[in-house]
Amino acid sequence: MIALGYMAKRIVERPDWLGVPTVRDVYAVSDCISPDFADYITFWEHNGFWFFDRPSNITRLCTQHGISLDDLTFVYYEAHPQQFDNDDHTWRDFGPELDIKTDILPATASTLLGYDIVCYSMQNSPECSPLSCNHVATDVQVNSHCLIDSLDYAIQSLETGIFDNAEPGPMRIVAVHSLRTGADGEP
Repeated sequence: MIALGYMAKRIVERPDWLGVPTVRDVYAVSDCISPDFADYITFWEHNGFWFFDRPSNITRLCTQHGISLDDLTFVYYEAHPQQFDNDDHTWRDFGPELDIKTDILPATASTLLGYDIVCYSMQNSPECSPLSCNHVATDVQVNSHCLIDSLDYAIQSLETGIFDNAEPGPMRIVAVHSLRTGADGEP
């Protein structure tokens, strides 16, 4: 797995339209359902994976821009080192945008919640999470956070074509970790 960075999100309970009663809340990487702390790209302080190198960078931005820290959940993301091309069913390497500084401090106090499948048709910031955004969670096994429990099952689900018509690809498998440290401190 390769480190992608940190994000702060407002995690929401499962919407009624998502017909998977075992899902309690949605920890999707995309901000379609559980929004990010802000429209953070406008600050241009994200790293080359379009996340943040440290949680304290997010906290500082919130303080500077009057964004409430209430109800924020800090998460750490890692990814499978290759992305899956839905069109020709091949795996290809990817990396950070080279023109943007990336210096991620790895999380040391986190809990793995599961794996999300995220489309990256523009090859920079995360777009949709088809498990929740496109109801693919009704076709695969997901946990209470609307995430896949195992990396092997996430790979298998991509390779068998379950995500082929959900969103334009390529797709990345992203491990979602909740942080066990305060938002004002480093992991």
